[in-house]
Amino acid sequence: MTGLNTIMEEEQLKLTLKRLAHEIIENHYPFSNTCIIGIQPRGIAISDFITQYIQEVHPEIKLQYGKLDITFYRDDFRTQIHVPNITDLAFSIENKKVILIDDVLYTGRTIRAAMDALLDHGRAKKVELCILVDRKFSRELPIQPDYFGKSIDSIVTQKVKVIWEKEKKVVLYDSI
Repeated sequence: MTGLNTIMEEEQLKLTLKRLAHEIIENHYPFSNTCIIGIQPRGIAISDFITQYIQEVHPEIKLQYGKLDITFYRDDFRTQIHVPNITDLAFSIENKKVILIDDVLYTGRTIRAAMDALLDHGRAKKVELCILVDRKFSRELPIQPDYFGKSIDSIVTQKVKVIWEKEKKVVLYDSI
């Protein structure tokens, strides 16, 4: 990774995730008809943190949390190698408010694939999007987040990576 630029260090990352959790709580408490779904693989660490934090703050709620694999719904499935994950939805999303969680919103294609995958599990009443990093100005599809941690300007040759091993942080780097 050349030209490494840290966007968020561990403490700021944790504060940002807690803020996102509180925004979700504010809009959905007591979560009676709401579920949270993390997008495999990179949205899982973020959705795990947010759901665990919500449960810590409000242990009285019964939060429905699932994990969604979008591998076979991607529009680049046949042109790139993707390792499938397991979808874990032990509940129906029929007529529920769904909060999709992922790490970075770039072109919008991952979210489109996630919405296609959701349709195989029922018809949600509403779908909201929670993103840690919004790479605005790079959208190929008309998809915008309802909740975002940080919005950044970046160019096509740059990548944003959320790192969870050892030190937790978000970095922007040149991919060339």
